[in-house]
Amino acid sequence: MLLATSLDGSFLAGKPDARLKLYQIISRHPDIRLTYVTGRGLEAVLPILADPTLPRPDYLICDVGATIVDGNLQPMEALQSDIDARWPGEHTVVARIGDFPGLARQHVPQTRRVSYFCAPEAITADLRELVRGLGCEIAYSQHRFLDILPAGVNKGDSLKKLVEHLGVGPDDVLVVGCSMNDLAMFRTGFKCVCVGNAEPELQQATAGSARVLQAARHGCGAILEAMAHFGFVGEKALTALAAQEHYEGESELVLVYHRLPYEEVLEKGRIERRRPRSPNGIIPSLLNFFGDGRKGSWVAWSVHEPGNGEFESLTAVDAERFPQLTAARVPLSKEEVDIFYRRFSKEAFWPLLHTFWERATFREDHWRVFCKVNRDFAEAAAREAAPGAIVWLHDYNLWMVPAALREMRPDVKIAFFHHTHFPSTDIFSVVPWRRQIVGSLLQCDYVGFHIPRQVENFIDVVRGTVPIDVLERRGCAPRFLTYGCAAGVEVMTTAIRAQGRLVRLGAHPVGLDVDRVRAILRRDEVQQRMATLRAELHGLRLILSVERLDYTKGTLEKLLAFERLLEQRPELAGKVTLITICVPAAAEITIYDTLQTQIEQAVGRINGRFSCVGWTPVQFFFRAFPFEELVAYYAMADVMWITTLRDGLNLVAKEYVASQGLTGGRGVLVLSEFAGAAAELKSAVLTNPHDPIDLVETIYLALAMSHGEAETRMRSLFETVQHYDLRRWGEEFLAAVAGEALDVERPRARPVPLAQGKTV
Repeated sequence: MLLATSLDGSFLAGKPDARLKLYQIISRHPDIRLTYVTGRGLEAVLPILADPTLPRPDYLICDVGATIVDGNLQPMEALQSDIDARWPGEHTVVARIGDFPGLARQHVPQTRRVSYFCAPEAITADLRELVRGLGCEIAYSQHRFLDILPAGVNKGDSLKKLVEHLGVGPDDVLVVGCSMNDLAMFRTGFKCVCVGNAEPELQQATAGSARVLQAARHGCGAILEAMAHFGFVGEKALTALAAQEHYEGESELVLVYHRLPYEEVLEKGRIERRRPRSPNGIIPSLLNFFGDGRKGSWVAWSVHEPGNGEFESLTAVDAERFPQLTAARVPLSKEEVDIFYRRFSKEAFWPLLHTFWERATFREDHWRVFCKVNRDFAEAAAREAAPGAIVWLHDYNLWMVPAALREMRPDVKIAFFHHTHFPSTDIFSVVPWRRQIVGSLLQCDYVGFHIPRQVENFIDVVRGTVPIDVLERRGCAPRFLTYGCAAGVEVMTTAIRAQGRLVRLGAHPVGLDVDRVRAILRRDEVQQRMATLRAELHGLRLILSVERLDYTKGTLEKLLAFERLLEQRPELAGKVTLITICVPAAAEITIYDTLQTQIEQAVGRINGRFSCVGWTPVQFFFRAFPFEELVAYYAMADVMWITTLRDGLNLVAKEYVASQGLTGGRGVLVLSEFAGAAAELKSAVLTNPHDPIDLVETIYLALAMSHGEAETRMRSLFETVQHYDLRRWGEEFLAAVAGEALDVERPRARPVPLAQGKTV
């Protein structure tokens, strides 16, 4: 069958269960072709196409019949050319109509028509004669909408021509309408349904026709009623087509992340677990939300090749520490992981999110794998979630999960936290699938970012995709910087209505597990490492740099700035050293090979130019350090130098502050103003990593800073990091998802004595 339906009062209306049932039937039935027939201009239909819960139409008839395109929005040229030939042009029509009494121009997207608001009495004989003289005719509906169209163009005639062009039999067409604007479709001779909530005039005009069903139900319910009435699909078949797998689990909190909370390694044909190589990352932080015995699931991928034996979908994460936490493993082939994560996510989305759009590579075949994997994640989450559970999705790798999950589990609360930077609309608009991504994210109940600037960037992207109503905005001060850094913004949007859904938003900078750092600092081996470093660095000021190998981190820019510092300040020779710890990318990711070579060449050049007996300006470590060793370095560093070119937050900055604050240090944090943490850590020395002069000046300022100022700045930074810790981040985020206010004040921990007179 070919289903030709109007939109607002028909296909987009009706009870939620009827809408879901109809949309599932259309998506799953191979012989149903869907055509939108609407008075809207094509441009005004694009936001509807961004809604992932709606089936994609095969054809669209827009502008009250004046525009006919296929599902890829390409003109049906065989039909469109005839309409174009009869249209005198917008400016000609507007000039001839002039200031005709009672007409007010509609400011809506429109093509091959001119639209006005008017009362019925404004449609006079003179107006009709004027329109006929232009070779046009009038369409009028709902006692206020007037369209001037090419002669012979209306919804009904355009639909008939499309049906004939496609070779569809008249008895295989079902027309759905709700207003007088649709009357022309009811005069085509096709089978029709007048929805229960239709205009009374349309109901009267179509009453008594054997080929028109006057439905009792509204919107999509009426369409289902008509499908059965006319025998397109029987009642039993309707139920079978709409039936879906029953998803329901027992987990109150389902955490969906792309990686498991442990590493899996194939050893002698068996999968062995290992501690994550990056124990200081987000994974241990997220695990803490299950430390109180909360019943939950952690959904993540696991590599599984066909023929490798039975796959274990559910396993315990750590029966002793997290007795109620289950790992729900999503089986992916190695090729799927390579495309989904190592290639597509890193080559398409990662550069774009960090504003390096010119580096982005988009491939449609990779996008299809990305969507397939996201649907696999959604199915796993749907199976694990208890009724009304919170499903907490993490980061851009899972952008399309909300769309699939909302279809499977309309009862759950979907929360999304974006760990990376979210770019402005002029950058994000480069993405070929931006409408699908935005449409998916709008299926969430709550979307969180690190800082207000990222929230506002997201709002601008949404506003350029679908119409929105801003329901609530809040000032950002005093929690965040407003005009003090590149990442600042004064006011943040916290609630919108889009596509009929309420979506709430917030800024939640990820906190640090300060207690974990405190426990590490107490260890004897860490105290010994600190003592060793203190002896090795005697007489030297230590500048520390810790980051992954990535062009977004500004590592090369930092090295070049350090080289200029030594050129301009020769008195620093033998008195300062830069230790750079650069964590390599995964072996499968090759896009950083050139950058690695450039960094190694810069290190070699600097050391070749400036080193002397007993002093090496740059100590470069191209490997990951255990977190315990990093903490020792943090505690001993005089300056932490973070020059990221763009970053969602930067937890290294907080790790340094915590290590210094817990040991009574007075180190100086030099932080890129393009890192999200810059909007939160107000006492850092902010630097612009895109400005070579500023990089040199700020690092010298940090080295020359008085002890009193450094101590004051660090005290303020530590107060922020300690107060807004990881636990508070989780509590505030989940409270926001639940729609609750949270004002939890916890007593500050008492310091514990450490060696050398320092305290924790």
